[in-house]
Formats: sequence, C-alpha cells, structure tokens
Amino acid sequence: MTSSDEPTGGDGRNPEHAGAVRRFGPTGARRTLMVAGAIIVLAVLVQVWANVWTNKLWFDSLGFSSVFRTEYLTKALMFLGGALIVGGLIWFSMWIAFRQRPIYAPSTGDLDAMDRYREAIEPFRRAAFWVVPIVFGLFAGSAAIGQWKTVLLWLHRQSFGTKDPEFHKDIGFYVFTLPWLQVIVGFLTMALILSLIAAVVMHYLYGGISLRDRGVHTTSAARVHLSVLLAILVLVRGAAYWLGRYDLTTSDNSLFTGIDYTAQNAVLPAKAMLAGAAVICAALFVATIWTRTWRLPVVGLALLVVCAIVLGAIYPALVQRFKVRPNEQALQSPYITRNLTATKTAYGLDKVKVRSYTPTKATTAGQLTQDAETIPGIRLVDPSIVSPTFRQLQGQRNYYQFGNTLDVDRYEVGGKTDDVVVGVRELDLSGVPTSQRNWVNDHTVYTHGFGVVAAYGNERTEDGQPVFMESDIPPVGKLGKFQPRIYFGESSPRFSIVGGPKDGQKRELDYPNTSSGGEQRTTYTGGGGVAVGSFNRKLAYAVKYHDLNFLFSGSINSDSRILDTRNPVDRVKKVAPWLTVDGDPYPVVEDGHVQWVVDGYTTTSHYPNSQLESLGSATSDSLTTQSNNLRSLAGGRVNYIRNSVKATVDAYTGKVTLYAWDDTDPLLKAWMSAFPGTVKPMSQISSSLMSHLRYPEDLFKVQRELLTKYHVTDPGQFFQGNDQWQVPTDPSSSKAGEQQPPYYLSLAMPDQSSPKFSLTTTFIPTGDRQNLSAFMTVDADAGSTPGKKSADYGTFRILEMPRNVTIKGPGQFQNDINSSQAVSPTTKQTLAQFLTYNKQVGSTVEEGNLLTLPVGGGLLYVEPIYVRAAGNTSFPLLKAVVVGFGDKLAWDTTLDGALNALFGGDSGATAGDSGQSSPPSSTPSSPSSSPSSSSKSTKPAANPELRSALADAEQWYAQGEKDLKKGDFAAYGEDQKKLKAAIKRAIEAEGGTAPQSSSSSSPAPSSTGN
Repeated sequence: MTSSDEPTGGDGRNPEHAGAVRRFGPTGARRTLMVAGAIIVLAVLVQVWANVWTNKLWFDSLGFSSVFRTEYLTKALMFLGGALIVGGLIWFSMWIAFRQRPIYAPSTGDLDAMDRYREAIEPFRRAAFWVVPIVFGLFAGSAAIGQWKTVLLWLHRQSFGTKDPEFHKDIGFYVFTLPWLQVIVGFLTMALILSLIAAVVMHYLYGGISLRDRGVHTTSAARVHLSVLLAILVLVRGAAYWLGRYDLTTSDNSLFTGIDYTAQNAVLPAKAMLAGAAVICAALFVATIWTRTWRLPVVGLALLVVCAIVLGAIYPALVQRFKVRPNEQALQSPYITRNLTATKTAYGLDKVKVRSYTPTKATTAGQLTQDAETIPGIRLVDPSIVSPTFRQLQGQRNYYQFGNTLDVDRYEVGGKTDDVVVGVRELDLSGVPTSQRNWVNDHTVYTHGFGVVAAYGNERTEDGQPVFMESDIPPVGKLGKFQPRIYFGESSPRFSIVGGPKDGQKRELDYPNTSSGGEQRTTYTGGGGVAVGSFNRKLAYAVKYHDLNFLFSGSINSDSRILDTRNPVDRVKKVAPWLTVDGDPYPVVEDGHVQWVVDGYTTTSHYPNSQLESLGSATSDSLTTQSNNLRSLAGGRVNYIRNSVKATVDAYTGKVTLYAWDDTDPLLKAWMSAFPGTVKPMSQISSSLMSHLRYPEDLFKVQRELLTKYHVTDPGQFFQGNDQWQVPTDPSSSKAGEQQPPYYLSLAMPDQSSPKFSLTTTFIPTGDRQNLSAFMTVDADAGSTPGKKSADYGTFRILEMPRNVTIKGPGQFQNDINSSQAVSPTTKQTLAQFLTYNKQVGSTVEEGNLLTLPVGGGLLYVEPIYVRAAGNTSFPLLKAVVVGFGDKLAWDTTLDGALNALFGGDSGATAGDSGQSSPPSSTPSSPSSSPSSSSKSTKPAANPELRSALADAEQWYAQGEKDLKKGDFAAYGEDQKKLKAAIKRAIEAEGGTAPQSSSSSSPAPSSTGN
C-alpha cells in the first residue's frame, strides 16, 4: 500500500493522471504539428500571392498585361494537366487494385506476415489514397510548367515553306509539332510507370499478387489490370521509337549534326522495326487476359529488349565500322551537303560574299591616298580600356560609375558621322559613404544615375585623354537636349521608391551642384514603376522583398512608386520570355531620351540537319570574362537563330518597346500570334532610332564560330577539315586562350566605295599556326530610313588570304610589338624602350584593341597603347599608336605620325588624331569645368613657334586643373600666369597682337570647385 489515498499504477504513477497524459499528450503534439503545418502553408500561400500580384502590377504598369495572363494561364493549365494525368492515373490504379482485391487472401507461406502488414497500414490507407497521388501529381505538375513555351509554339505553329530532304516534312513540323509530341510521350511514360508501380504494390498488399512455391501468381482482376497497363506502356514506347526517327535529324555524330549514312541505312529501319515490335508486344500483354499466363508477353518483352540492343546499338556500330569507315568520305558526302545547306540557312549564312585577297606587303609614300575617307575614322579609343578614364574625368562623385566595357555608336554632327565611344553615368551604391548607407538613403535618396558621356573614337588630347563630344553634369555637348536621368540601367539598384515628396520637399539626389548647397534634388515624374501607396501593396512588396520597412517607413506615401526589375536585359526578358536576349545592351540618345537598345533572338534546337552550337561558348571571349556589364548568351545548344526583335528600354520611364526586326521568321510569327499586340511592326521605328541600330555582336560571334568550318562549299573539303579556321586568341588579354572579340569599326572593303560602319573579325588556321587565314566584316549600319533596313545591312564579306603566302595574324603582329626596335619620329625612342621605361617607373602598359583594316592594297594593323601611372587614382591615357603593314612596323605618339613613319614620310591619308587641342580661351575656364570638355583635336600647326606655344598652353592649362583639384591655389595662380604667357606667344606667332594684361584678368578659383 502506498501512503496516498489515490490508486497508483504499477510504475508508481497515478493511473488517472497517466491516462490523461495518454489522452492529451499525443493530441497536443498533433495539434502543434497541425498548427505548425498550417502556418507553413499559409506563409507559402502569402509569398506566392505577393509574388504573383506584384508581377501582375509590374506587367500592368508597362502595358504587357496580356503577357502576364497568357504566361500564367498556360503555366496553370500545364500544371493542372500534368498533375491530373500523373496523379489521376496513380489514384485510379490504386483504387482499381483495392476494389478488385480478393475477398479471401490466398493461402501462402507468409500469410501471417501479410496480415500484419495489412493491419498495420489500414489506419493510413485512406490518407495514402490521396497523399500518394497528390504528392506525385504536384511533382509532375511542376515539371509540366517548364513546357509552357512548347505547347504555345505548337498551338501557334507556322510553316517554314521548306521541307527536309529525308522525310519531306515542313521544317515547322520539327520545330513546333515534334517537341510537343515528345513531351506528351514523356509524360505518359512517367505516368504509366508510376501507376504500374502503384498497382503492383496494392495488388501485392491485398492478395492480388502472391508468391508461391512455383512462382508469382495473380488473380484474374490483377492480371487484367496489369496487362492493360503494360500494353499501354509498351505502345507509348513504340510511339517513342517512331518519333525517334524524326529526332535523328538533330542528332550529333562525329562529323556533323543530322542524319548520316549509318542513321539512314541502319538506325532508321531499326527504329521502325522496334516500333512494330512494340505493337506486337503490347498485343501479347492484352492476350494475357485470355491466355491467363505471363509467359508469352514476358518472352515478347525480353525479345523487344534484345532487339533494341541489337538493332539500336550493335547493328549500327557494325555498319559504321565495316561499311562506312573504309569509304566514309564518299558515303557521307550527300549527308554533308545536306548539313552544309541547312546550317547556312538556319544561321543566316547563305549569302556570304567570299573573295580571294592577296595583300601587298610593300609600302610606298602616298599609298593610303585611296583610303583617305577610311583612315580618319579609325577608332583609337578602346571601349574596354577607357572606362577608368571616363570614371576619373567624368565620374564627378564616387557614387557614379561606368560599365567596365563601354559601347560604340555613331552620331552625326555637322553633317559628318563619327564613331563614338559612349558610357552612361550610372548609380553605384557601393560608392556612397558607409556612414550614409541606410534604408532611406539606399532606396529613396540615391535612386538614379545622371547623363551620358560620349568621346570621339579617333581623337585625343595632348596628354592622351579622350576628347568628349558630350560630358559634364548637367550635360554639355553636341547630342542635343535630352532627359539625362538614368532610372533604368545595367547597374541600377534592386529597387527604389520614388515620387511622392514628403511635405513638398524633393527627396531624391539628382546631381552634385555647388551652387545649390552641394547637391540638386528632384522628384521622379516619369510615370514608370508601380504605385505603392496603399497598405495592401506595401504589404505585398514587404513580403516579396522580405523587408518590413515597406510597412513602417515614413518615406512612402500615397504618391510613391516602386521601380524594380531595372536592368534593360531583365526587363526585355520579362515582357518577352520567349526571346534569347543579347548580353550587351547599348545606350543611344534619341528624340530627347536615353534609350537602351537590346537585341532579341528567336532560337530552336530542332532545325533538321543544321549544326548544333553552344551559345555560351560561342559568345564567350576576353571581354565577357573580364567585364561586369557584358554577358555571354545563355540558352544552351541551338541550331537556328534569328535577330528577330529590336527592343528599347527608356532609361527614365522604363518603357519597353519591342519591334519586329525579321518579320519573315516563322518563330517570331508564332510568338506574335501567341502574344498578339506585344511586338510592333518595324515600320514604327523612327529615323533617329534606326540610325543607331546595329548588327548585334552576339549573333555575329555565333555566326563567325560556325564559319570557321562552314565557309567551305565542297563536302569533301569539309570532311577532310584541312581548311578549317579558328578565331584567334586576344593578343592583348592577360589570360591565355580567350578569344579576340569582334570590333565595331568604320571601314571600306575592296568592293565598297566608302566606309561603312561594320563589325569585324579575323581568322587563323586551326592548330598552332598564327598566320592570317581570312578577314571578315558584316555591314552593321541599319541606315536612317524610317522602318526600313539598309540594303547592305547584314551582308557578310570575307577576304580569304592565299594559302601559299604567309600573312601575319594578330598574334604574330603582337609578338612583333613586344620586341620591336622601331623608332618614334617624335620621341626618338624605340618601341621597346618606350614599353620598358613605362614599366620600370611603375606604370602599367595596356594594349588596346588590335584593329585590322584592308587598305592600301594590303592589311593595316593598328593598336593603341595606353599607359596607366602608378597609384590608386590613376587612369589609362592613350600615349602611343603602333601600326603594321606587311612586314613593317612603326609607332609614334599619334596615328598620323605612325602612318607617316610606316609609309616613308607620307601615308597619303590624314588620321586626324594629332593629339593637339584647341588653344584655351584667353579667359580661363571655370574651375569646375572638365579639362577635356573644351578641347578638340585639330591639325598640327605648321608654324613651329605656334606649335610650341600651343603645347605650352595645353601643359599649363592641364597643370592648373591638377593644382586646383589638389586645392593648391598659389600654384594654380602661377599656372594661370604661365598659361597666359603661352597664349600671348601663340597669338604673336600668328601675327596678332596679344591683349594687354590686367591685374584682375585671372579670377580667383572657387573653394567649392569639384
């Protein structure tokens, strides 16, 4: 007896209390789990709601609501279809198996064990009937979502108007229909296999399948159920064999993509026979219902597997080894011809102009007279090097930045079109002082960049700086008036909240302004973005970005708008998810706006007999691996590509406009049918925008990679591969093996009467040889006619070098530079001395883009040399130009000097890069002026005294600006005196009279100057 009056259990606990624990403990845990599960489900649903609703608001704000509806509706239907097919078949199999279970389980040796299993799972049976199909259905539905583009293309399929040579079907069947049929077959296979597994498990658990001494036994109901499932599964695999015949048109073999001799004579018949065998095997499974034995279908299935191995693998290998390999060139020639034709058509290479070109190596005075229009347009400013120079001279503040690689464009000024290097002054939040980094500043104050900076591509100042066509804040230059604020760019913050000034006060930092207390403020009025003033929207964005500041920040009011998805590439991808988008958007100033131009491509990997090419590897080069604002194309392997869309993104409003650039493309037609009204016709492209559109660089990279093999027309030559080319490695890159990028350049090919804005590249032979095999250009200028491309736009021209003459390639010319003893007429140094000296004093020598031009009956190489002084704030300056023609090399501080040295004192063409700047005004410029904003290159002065005086004036002007930036006002005053003395000498050298000096003529510098 215990001392307690209450009875206790054997373990000393109160039995009533113990019962309570048993009753309430598990129940409490179950409730806790249910509550936790409900919270998780609710959190997921809220996150999904926030993402979907904010996406809808984003599409609505751009006028692309139809894209949102079509995409989400298609995805929803695909999800439901995939989930219902897979989940439904699994559920139906489980239900049939359970419903047709035997009333009395068969007597087996393990009867007791099976009874225990049935008893154990019975409490969970009802739940399992729903949980198992739902789980697998959810996985299947999620997988089906990824095929939403495939079904849309099939629903809006178009005709290519061309048939393949093997099956004589329109190309559209392979591009639009075949992928959808393969999706259906794949999903049915997965659903049938899962439902078969579910049926086997259920029949085994409930006695429909039993294991006895003499083998596996099934009830009549189980046998019918499993036979039908297996018959359908084998039929579906038979359909897969039949469709696999068409899939051979895009299969890879050792030589090319497409059907070859072995595929046509061994694999195609084998797949047809396997499809027929699958039908017979399916019939044997159905016959099991009456024969009541599995022997025949099992034997049939085994024979099908054996046939698949023998006919599908062994026989084609024997044909390849003993029939094809001894006579491969002869047997494969017809199929190579198919591949050559299909590849050139699919990649737009069927109209390439190829001509032989034997460049002269001799140099004579006046040799470039016929190229007097081309030489002045040679672009010396390398857009991949001068970004730090732009940043130092035009960055203004640390919170402004330029992309690592700038862009090349054309602008017409004064009736003359110049190649221009362009950069956008974008916002860089990492440059904001750490003490000022907080949520309010990051998202409501520092919201945008400001202005476009443009430099002449072929001009420089005396000290090697670019000569700016457009510069400073506010913008000053020759591009006209335009909205300079950059709210949408390649480096814009993830999101900014703009508009809605608090208490009427402008909040957003516009630009630094010494006359307005150090900075100018503004309020966004562009109408872009999404209104975010209501509580529901603030809640949605708080959930989307996991940021509660949306709910509690006083910086958001009823007039606030949120700007997100701000990168031009990402915006175009979102409104046109069917496009493969170029990795290099470029800015243009057009009609008072800064517009980002983005090239969009339609691609497929299903074009029959066309060569498959990896977009990523084809578009990767030395720039994409080193730059923060260039990307190689993502999209896997394709065998058809068209630049079907030109898109623009307004840098201020964020507006996205899509223009049909190739309205003959069947893929574009299909997508325009799927998303009606989203792509505007090319006729709506204005004249001013058309003049800036150019041939896309990424497409050119893909095409040049194909042309390394597909420049030949003879199948025998293709088979032998003895005339294959490769893109040379970039001689100026610090990393080995990186391809040389193509270059935009204005030049005239031998069959052109005047220079054209072109995209250029060189080829060298495959292997270790570095001599030049070919030079290629594509006409990149779309013209200026509204809505109509230039007749020559997209025309490829290849100059093939003679095979019996060695012409130096880019790598060999670079090697000459590194060891050259050529003497500069200006500095009297050898090139080796120049390079060695700059490296010894701690400077960094950077070799610019190595340009190749067919001029003077030969090939001219031009490479600018930049020098960056030691120190964290230094930037590259163009200090020398190296040129080569034939076996000769020369260099000087200017292109004019280098060419004259190369061609014996007079090249015959004026480069126009003398490096001299216009003499400064007699009134010193304001301290806040850029040292380069008022300087533009002119021809060298013929009078030596005048030239000397101008050089001194430039020197003391630049020195004055440097002393001013350091705050050394005493030194600045001395610099101004020497500047005025140099100006006086210059005027007197021209025969003029210098103005009388005045004690007040040199204004004191402002202490707040930048």
